[in-house]
Amino acid sequence: MDILIRNASLRRRRGTWEIAIKDGKIAKIARKISGRPKKVINAGGGLVTESFVNAHLHLCKVYTLLQISEKALQNYHGADMGKAMSAIEAAAEAKANYDVSWILPNVRKALKEAVRFGNTHIRAFADVDSKARLEGVKALIKAREEFKGVVDVQVVAFPQDGVAREPGAAELVREAMKMGADVVGGIPWIEYTEADEQDHIDKMFEIAREFDAPVSMLVDDAGDPGLRTLEKLALATIRDGWEGRVLAHHARAMCLYPDPYFMKLVALLKRARLGVISDPHTGPLHARVRDLRAEGALVALGQDDISDAYYPFGRNNMLEVAFLNSHLLWMTTAEAMEELYDMITVDVARCMGLKKFELRVGNTANLVVLREPNVLEALRVHGEPSAVISHGRLAKGS
Repeated sequence: MDILIRNASLRRRRGTWEIAIKDGKIAKIARKISGRPKKVINAGGGLVTESFVNAHLHLCKVYTLLQISEKALQNYHGADMGKAMSAIEAAAEAKANYDVSWILPNVRKALKEAVRFGNTHIRAFADVDSKARLEGVKALIKAREEFKGVVDVQVVAFPQDGVAREPGAAELVREAMKMGADVVGGIPWIEYTEADEQDHIDKMFEIAREFDAPVSMLVDDAGDPGLRTLEKLALATIRDGWEGRVLAHHARAMCLYPDPYFMKLVALLKRARLGVISDPHTGPLHARVRDLRAEGALVALGQDDISDAYYPFGRNNMLEVAFLNSHLLWMTTAEAMEELYDMITVDVARCMGLKKFELRVGNTANLVVLREPNVLEALRVHGEPSAVISHGRLAKGS
């Protein structure tokens, strides 16, 4: 054995357990494991689970809040989110001076926080447009290589300011993919017309097909019940045979949809195997998380932002995200807390296409050793784990 975890509490199991890790994988889970491990971790009755996963983080923007005015925050957090598009335009101020030299230290700081809080996998968005150019992509790719094997970073080439609205953005996305970005991004709802929304989606899927890449798009991120880009995205997913490879982020307008249309949309999402990543803590509206889960649709939680134009807080701490959303979503029963925990571990791993992630024998050892004995206490405290294991190696702890 490389690592043996002793005195571990496990979800939905009574008593304490031991977990053996060898060659990066979970070799055995039992009440007692004999042998001579190279490293022993005494969990002391603390909960041991899969590590945390964040499928939505604007990593090129972290810690930029103080560079710009608070106009974007004020617009984005308005009660009806009617000024969400104006917020994006105001937030673009931060990109006027985009340069790898200052973006990269911010990114490193955020990824060190990810290690601290047991967040081992991140889907990270980097803006590509006439202002940001490819500076954010360059910084994220460099950080991805630096943190390889500790924090897995999936770099998303993200045309934040639109495609029809921003001439040349589609080609910048293509260039970003050639440079080594992992995921094709999109934000079709920001376009001025429905025809442009469809063109935005079509062009991004064209690039995704070219590079055989997954897709992540921010959809319907405003208080407008007439927004329908999530539906368009689902239809494009089915049309192109990209089922299970596409994520929709935000979908805040969903909370304003009438039930008959919502139910049709859920059926479409399930057919497309399209996951929804919701971030209720970063805006006054949010996707209908509980209703989606009740209908069997795939939905998970994301951090979204860390101290940028849209959200002043954030630590790359997914337990903190789940704690906040327990209140916002009124998910406060024992069963609901378990669901919240799934939405920051196994369910979000499914969204990102991570294989063999669950805490099972034979799977990759991506684990956290918490100080708390159960999910309730873990959410209550939302503190940092005592130990973090990434790809079978000790990333934090002693």
